[in-house]
Amino acid sequence: MSGRARFLITAIVGVIAVIWMIPVIGIIVLSIRPPAEVVLGWWRLDHVTLTLDAWRNVWSKYPLLQSLITTIKLAGLATLASMLLTPAAAYAFHFLKFPFRRTLLIIIINAFVLPQQVVVIPLFQLWRQTGLLDNILAVLIPYVGLSFAWSIFLVKNFLEDFPKELIEAAKIDGAGPIQVFFFVVLPNSVTSIIAVGILQFLWCWNALFLPLLFLRSDVPLPVLLARIAGTYDLNWDMRSVAALVTTIVPLAVFVIFQRHFAAGAQTRSGTKE
Repeated sequence: MSGRARFLITAIVGVIAVIWMIPVIGIIVLSIRPPAEVVLGWWRLDHVTLTLDAWRNVWSKYPLLQSLITTIKLAGLATLASMLLTPAAAYAFHFLKFPFRRTLLIIIINAFVLPQQVVVIPLFQLWRQTGLLDNILAVLIPYVGLSFAWSIFLVKNFLEDFPKELIEAAKIDGAGPIQVFFFVVLPNSVTSIIAVGILQFLWCWNALFLPLLFLRSDVPLPVLLARIAGTYDLNWDMRSVAALVTTIVPLAVFVIFQRHFAAGAQTRSGTKE
């Protein structure tokens, strides 16, 4: 690649990055300036006053810390469960032979196109009968169940190019299906499992629909963010504060694990990292 082409690509990426950052800068400005100064646009610099009143009001009027803890708990447990269960399911569907294997796989993957709105009423009736309304399990179970549609497909796609010689060698040495999974397949599928964890964590962290319906007293950040928006007063300053708090953790997770996420999308060799 010539220097001119490299410079052009860098310039285009830089412009896209700046455009992407403009809304983030706007949210930060809204959170530290009085609403009266930004009512006609946060970019106006006629009068600039910096204040932390919005941050103090949010922390004092709304259970922001409790919602943050609830969101971490929900996203963390759902991510951990998906990372533990998905590799075993993908291994079984790809390497093991059992009745109706292909039919079950098609049913699970077809759930990927199933809108959440379709399962809301049956789930609501089920949770009401079992007493799980306003319980963290009412959201955690659908989080994990609905994630199988894409996570099993992702890991199974990774296993398509997995060296079958390794499995045959393990079987010759006397290893059974469970030993093959734990000592051969699992250690060599770390990148795909981490990719599943990142996607699941980001999806659960930003999810609004199911927590809004099933949780009342102890709600995650997206639901609290929706509650902060007043009926007549939009509360843009406090909504900006809540949006920043909601964004910090998933952004940090993606930045820290982006190398593993990229490797999960690119690595198809089946070799151990």
